[in-house]
Amino acid sequence: MSAFVPGPRLQVAATSSGPLDGLRFAVKDLIDVEGVVTGGGNPDWLATHEKAARHAPSVAALLAAGASVDGKTITDELAYSLEGVNVHYGTPVNARWPHALPGGSSSGSASAVASGEVDFSLGTDTGGSVRVPAAFCGLWGIRPTHDAVSPEGVLPFAPCFDTVGWFTRTGELLARVADVFLAGTEAADVPGHLTRCAEAFAARAASEPDDAAQLLTLAASAGASDEASVFAGDEALWLHCYQQLQDDAIRTSLGAWIDATSPRFGPAIASRFARLKGLDDSEVARCRELRATLARHIDALVGNSVIVQPTTPLALIEKDASDARIGAFYRDALTMNSIAALAGLPQVTVPLADGRDRPLALSFIGPRGSDRALIALARNLFPSIE
Repeated sequence: MSAFVPGPRLQVAATSSGPLDGLRFAVKDLIDVEGVVTGGGNPDWLATHEKAARHAPSVAALLAAGASVDGKTITDELAYSLEGVNVHYGTPVNARWPHALPGGSSSGSASAVASGEVDFSLGTDTGGSVRVPAAFCGLWGIRPTHDAVSPEGVLPFAPCFDTVGWFTRTGELLARVADVFLAGTEAADVPGHLTRCAEAFAARAASEPDDAAQLLTLAASAGASDEASVFAGDEALWLHCYQQLQDDAIRTSLGAWIDATSPRFGPAIASRFARLKGLDDSEVARCRELRATLARHIDALVGNSVIVQPTTPLALIEKDASDARIGAFYRDALTMNSIAALAGLPQVTVPLADGRDRPLALSFIGPRGSDRALIALARNLFPSIE
């Protein structure tokens, strides 16, 4: 199945010469390209919106750096998924592991890079939508510091967590794209110490103990010799806080359109949007206060040590996985991914693979504004996969 939205493949030439000369990139269909309707992975959204009047700043910056657009890519409907399935446009292929899902919601963007169709691609990441498909497809990926890359011209999902991220096949290109986006911004450094997230490794061990043991060895070889209980034994609280705030933001961004349009959603996506009706405003307000407390806790941790964790609780999700397996994955992945999301921190995903030819990925979470230093750290720790 193609990574790209139906119809002729979009081509936009570079607007200038620069550090990305000659490279081709794809754009997730949540991000505006001038003269094209941003479809959001849903035919009713496509039918009720106009062509973009201008490029999103993220797209414009890459065009000005010498790269050209080579396609808009399929996204899970309005970004509300981590699996990579779109009932309207199909499921983009996971190039290295075609029996498995590509991960979502930036599924098409990951697929396009993994298959070699483009050099790199833009995605968005709210609760893991770059991090998960990067891990599933064996790619480098980054969720940058919140608002480090302009969210203008991006279909708003949950703006309090939304970020524009990108996928590459090498750490070197991940860094080159970061230099374009983050040039002129104040850059933070990363601590010299690495600490494992105990709960994330435990979650992986519960489902895939062999993989967890190998990831533990890789983390130790990178210098993460100790671990911390990031969630302080209450993962459910972190997940609840994240989901309450995400759903409140989605209700604000998309609720009026959903009520007016009654759009056709796939069953799994429809049930997630239906949950918005049950939000309790007083509980949302409590979670806003809780988020500030949790963010301070995370900031204190990354002020002293880079957090290291498996990127995902499972190596892959098979195309024929049961609803129960997908549901458990979604819960555990959102929990692991809430660390960076709640504090607005950068997270870099590094692709590794073992002898059984299945993806293994480690992630590194650093202080706010340390995006380029975090990429450099990951590249230095794993030079063999550059």
